[in-house]
Order: sequence, then C-alpha cells, then structure tokens
Amino acid sequence: MFRAAVGAAAALSLLAAGCGATTDGASSGDGGGDASVEEGFKVGLLLPETQTARYEEFDKPYFEEGLNELCENCELLYQNADQETSKQQDQAESLLTSGVDVLVLDAVDAESASGIVQNAQSQDVPVVAYDRLAEGGVDYYVSFDNRRVGEVQGQSLLQALDQNGGGEDSQIVMINGSPTDPNAAKFKQGAHDVLDGQVEIAKEYDTPEWNPDEAQVEMEQAITAVGADEIDGVYSANDGMAAGIVAALKGAGVDDLPPITGQDAEIAGIQRVISGEQYMTVYKAIRPEAEVAAEMAVAAATGEEYEGNGEYGTTEVEDGNGNEIKSVLIDPIPVTVDDVEDTVISDGFYTVEEICTDRYADTDFCQDLQ
Repeated sequence: MFRAAVGAAAALSLLAAGCGATTDGASSGDGGGDASVEEGFKVGLLLPETQTARYEEFDKPYFEEGLNELCENCELLYQNADQETSKQQDQAESLLTSGVDVLVLDAVDAESASGIVQNAQSQDVPVVAYDRLAEGGVDYYVSFDNRRVGEVQGQSLLQALDQNGGGEDSQIVMINGSPTDPNAAKFKQGAHDVLDGQVEIAKEYDTPEWNPDEAQVEMEQAITAVGADEIDGVYSANDGMAAGIVAALKGAGVDDLPPITGQDAEIAGIQRVISGEQYMTVYKAIRPEAEVAAEMAVAAATGEEYEGNGEYGTTEVEDGNGNEIKSVLIDPIPVTVDDVEDTVISDGFYTVEEICTDRYADTDFCQDLQ
C-alpha cells in the first residue's frame, strides 16, 4: 500500500523554495508561508459533507495520520460543512480567525468557495484544494482523474450490457451527481464520452447534493417514463445514489436488477457488488490522496514548492477562471465482484469480516473466502 513519505525530512527533500500567490489572485503553484515543521503550526481541514461515508471514516483520519508523520508538532483544526455552502464559509472564517497557517479545502460549491480562497490569500494563508477544485486560484490541488472515473464507469456498464447480450439498442438511465460539484461534471463528461452512440440514454438526471433519496425519486420517475422492463442498465455516479436506485427498482417489483454502476467503494456498495445488486464501484485509494494533501499543506505552510513524491508527480490543471494549478491526479480503479479481494481487502480498506456480515455470509464471494 502507498505510504507518503517516511518522515518530514524525506518528504520535504522533494521540495524547493517557492513564493506564493500571484498578484491577480491566481496561484503560482508555490507555497507562501513561513511556518516551521520543528515548531509546528495550525492546519485547517474543511470537508464538505457526511452523506458520503468516506469523509469521516477515511479522508479525515488518513489526512491526520499523514500530517502527523510529516509534522508531529502540528495541530489539525477540522470542520465538516454538512453540504451547506454558507456553513462552510463560516467554518473557513472561524479557522482563519483561529490562526491556521494553511487551509485544506474540499469545497461544497467550487464557485462559491472562491470567496474562501480569496479571503485566505488576503491573510497570506495558502489553500490546498482537496478532491474538488475550488475556484479563486488555489495553491495546490490533489484529486483523482475525475474524467477517467466516468470513463471507467461507462466502460464497465458497457461490459455488463455486452455480457447480457445488449448493444446499441440497450436503454440506460443516467443518475449524475450534484450540479454544484465540479467533479460531478467531470464524471458525467467521461461517462458520456464512452456511452454516447453505444447505448440509448432514455432518461438523465443531475442529483442535488448527491442525495440518495433524490436519486430514488429520479429513478422512480425514470421507471414511470420508460418502463421497468425496458431499462437495461443504470449509470449511477456514486454508491450512495446506487442504494436509492436499487430501492426504486425493487419498489417497482424488479427482481432481476439491471447492471448499476457506483463510486467510492463504500462498504454498502461493496456488499451490493458481492450480492449482485450493483455491478461495480470505483475504488479511489483515499489514503494516498489524503497523504499527498498533507505533503502539499506542509510545503505550502513552510514556504516550499511541492514537486511530488516518489510515486506521484505533479501536473497542471486549469480551474474555471483559467488559472493553472499545480496538481496531483491519482488513477481510479474499477471494482466488480472479481476485483474486491485484490483491491479494497488487500489494501486494508475493509476486512473480510466487515464485508461478509451475516446478511452476506452466504454469497458466493464470502463462501469462497471461508
């Protein structure tokens, strides 16, 4: 499994002295702080919501572990916005008032977050965009290749449809993510790149706040409009919404569920995959993402330029305002039932016992591991 650096010295040996944000608010890709690893400093972490299990269970603790490895005297100040833009803005202001030396921001709304970024930069506090690229000219950005996420979801769905004897006549429903999440737009774009011209998209929805209940309602509407028996597959942008989609299909009396995609490798999503209720999910190795974010935060706070580490190099990503942001993008991994053991289990993301609870103990997957 990927581990970031073996310590602050090893990680920071990859850095070179840098300078800060440019005068027009756009990031130069360099850190701008003068904090000290030896003395320690304050790091603010803002995560967007709790509906998706990953943030509280993985992102926050992994980031904290990575930070502690690099800077044992650093203090982490953490807030979660519960999907409320105004709440995140207030939280950011509170952290800045508390004297954080760097802000790590996973924005609820990327465009609205520009105010947070500009406020931080006006106080000489660098900003690392985490998972979602906030507007305003952040200093660094770490995420996954989000267009590629949509591509692998679309490719997996086509694979499943082909296994079922489908082709261009197959009808699918697309349940996309939140319209305020720039990642959702990338997932959607990647999926369309693969699916357009290969299947008929009978109905398509963008789902406010990634809400599973909204996804269930959207799927119920699609079933009414298209007919349950006429839906050959469902593109779901993440696992939480897949749960609502499964509920809608079962509520309509569908016993033989069509292939359904997902993302985030949530425990419930993995369990649906091994039981056959969901065809696939996307495993995004959160530990390296969180650890790279910690490396970037330490670099930015101490005025060093982040140049990647031994496993992940940097690239440039353009934000919505045309700013070129120094970034690290990690490849996503598609996971069907055949891949669960070699991904989330072998990486220690979940144990066999966590997956194979009493409800799933009789699945072929769990039986084969006994």
